This record gives sequence, structure tokens and C-alpha cells, in this order.
Amino acid sequence: MKKLLDEMRDELRPDSQPAELKGFLSKLDARLKKLKVKAKAVAGGSIAKGTFLKNDYDIDIFVMFDSKHKDKDLSDLLEKALKPFKPIRLHGSRDYFHIKGKTSYEIVPVLKITKPEQAENITDCSPLHVKWVKKHLTPRLADDIRLAKRFCKAQLCYGAESYISGFSGHVIDILIIHYKGFIPLLRAASRWSKQEVIDPERAHKGRALFNLNKSKLGPLVVIDPLQPERNAAAALSEEKFNRFRQAAAAFLKRPDRHHFLPQEMMIKKTPTTIIFNAKPDSDKHDVAGAQLRTAFNHLISESGRLGFIIKQSIWSWDKKSSSFILEFKQQKLSDGLIIKGPKARLKYHGARFRKAHKSVFEKNGSLYAKEKREVRTIHQLENHLSKFGLNKVKIKKDPRKSLCVKDLVHSHIFKYY
Repeated sequence: MKKLLDEMRDELRPDSQPAELKGFLSKLDARLKKLKVKAKAVAGGSIAKGTFLKNDYDIDIFVMFDSKHKDKDLSDLLEKALKPFKPIRLHGSRDYFHIKGKTSYEIVPVLKITKPEQAENITDCSPLHVKWVKKHLTPRLADDIRLAKRFCKAQLCYGAESYISGFSGHVIDILIIHYKGFIPLLRAASRWSKQEVIDPERAHKGRALFNLNKSKLGPLVVIDPLQPERNAAAALSEEKFNRFRQAAAAFLKRPDRHHFLPQEMMIKKTPTTIIFNAKPDSDKHDVAGAQLRTAFNHLISESGRLGFIIKQSIWSWDKKSSSFILEFKQQKLSDGLIIKGPKARLKYHGARFRKAHKSVFEKNGSLYAKEKREVRTIHQLENHLSKFGLNKVKIKKDPRKSLCVKDLVHSHIFKYY
């Protein structure tokens, strides 16, 4: 295991800071000065911490505004400064900006503060988080943060965006620092119970579950070291929590390089497989991802409503094109189906149920109806779903007999016992 991890550390460790960063910061500072805005652009996120992955990163930038601008709209001020760079404005607790190009930049306006209680917005603490991480960071821990990021990406549980609901970079930083390394984190994660609490500064002294607002709890509770009232892992879904726990146990049982590699699948279209190309109506990354996730879930839900059992579901997205792949357990359903209704003793609801269905019978005190299926085969289901009303996303049938899918966002095999 040691040899494997040392090799991965060497592969993931960047040689230097991105060469273009210094020039971009200088240009942005010059624009701010020209507009007489008292603010400074600094590197943020993994670039500032030195924990970014070699050849796999975007650049986060904080524009730190002086307190004299406290009562102004910082996003509007920043938008004027960024105008020559043609930014895309994204909505958040405070609007931020994305600049596409050979290197992608995410630029976040923050108020310059020296302690968390001065924050006007949750993003104002971001530069302080960078300082906290750097205070605890060693070269070895920086390497292990990269290992954890690569591991989470391969397991499809990296990213706090709503369409992923995984581990944010900030949460991974806290976990690696708290457990003092990648392998200690995996060992702990394989034994995590639901609502496991990680409190690196022991701010709650073991009473976090009692002290925090119930709406902030989730499958994992990671107390923010600077804002102890905040669960930094609030965006993590139970699915991604369980995926990480299982992946941690699997790696410890059989360490192998494939646990760090992006998943790639060769899908052969069978009589029980449906493949769709999907296109969101937004070119904003976060918005498009949320639209695609909603559409994907709607297709799964509608298939289940019609009686089809999903064996495997895959969502692949390379930020340009997206594929939805659904593999079903059965190719054809029975001619008819039985719909369970209300209890026979409930006269009002029973009358409505009888009115809605032609063939109704009673069994064990409940009403049931026999109906003929309109969608029985995979081919009929494919036609039905292709015309199914999906808000914001257009889908069309993919005629290919096989395709290689990578850049997976979701992959799930349903097991039957």
C-alpha cells in the first residue's frame, strides 16, 4: 500500500503554481484601481493552500473589499471591474463570477475581515479558512488532501454542488487535518455511523448534535473550525456518504490504483437498455448540472411509476454533452396491472376510486382495480420518456449500439436479494 500511495502522491503533486495566475491578479488589481475601488484580488481555494491537483484544477480568486464598501453591492462593483474579461454572473448567497478560457477562473467578492464574527456573508470567511488550513498544513498533509480529492472524484462523491451533493474541498481539508492523513481518514470513515460528528477544534465538547439547528444536520456533521454553528458537510447526501464509506472499506481491504482513476464504462445497448442525449437550456455550470440532475431523477421516477424496475442508472456529463443511460431488469411487462386503492370502509374515497377505474374488486378489506398497461415494452417506454415533459432539459434517443461513457456524475447498480 505504501508504494502505491507514494506513487500517487508523486503523480498528483503539481510542479509549481499556475504561471498565468500572477498576470491575471495584476490585471484585475489594475482594473479595481482604475475604478477607484479599494479592494485586492488574491488567490483562494486549493491554489492558495497549495493542495490543487496537477493538471486538474480551476483557479479560485477572492476579491477582498475594504470595509468602506460594506454597505454597497460587492457583486455589482466586481462585475464592473471584470467587464473586459466577459464574466458569467452566477447566483449565490452573494453573486460571484466565472470566466471561461484555457484556464477557468471563479471570482468571489468578499469583505476583508480579520475574524469570523465580522462576516456579513458566509463567503467572507473563505480567506480565513485558507489561513486555518495553511496553519495546520504540512507537505505530507497537502499530499494526502490531494489523494483524498482524487479518491473522491473517482468515487463520484467530490463536489458540494447541488447536482452532486458530495464532499467539498473545504470538508476534505478539515477531515485530513483532523485525522492526520489519508489512510487514518479511510479507516475512520469505514467505521462511521450515521450523523458522525467531526469537531476539529472541540467547539461543542461532544454536544454538537444538541447544539446545532436540526436543519443543519446530515449523515455527516463536520463542525467548521471558524464558524462552529455551521455544519461544513451540510450539502452531503446520504447516498454520497454511504458511497464514500463503502469505497474506503473496499480500498483498505484491497488497495489498488483503480480506486483513484476516473470511472469509464463501455455500454452496449441491449433490449433492456435506453440511452438518451440530454441538453440543458443553461450554459451556467451549476444551473445546468442542477437541471440535468432533476431531469435524470424524473426519468427514473416515471419509469418506476410505470412498473419498470431499474437495474442500473448512469449519468455522464463532460460539460458539453450529457448521456442518460437506464438499464432495466425486464424487457416486457404483463398486459395488466393491479392498482391498490383505499380501504373499502371509506365510502367517500371508495366511491372516487370506483369512479376512476372500471374493474374494481375487494380483497382483505381494501379496494383494488385492474387496468390495462399502455406502456409495456422497453421500446414503448423509450418513446414515452422521449416525449415526457422535462422542464429546462431536452432529450432525444441515442441510436448508437454502444458508447464509452466517462466524466460520470452518477453511476448506480441496483442489487436484488
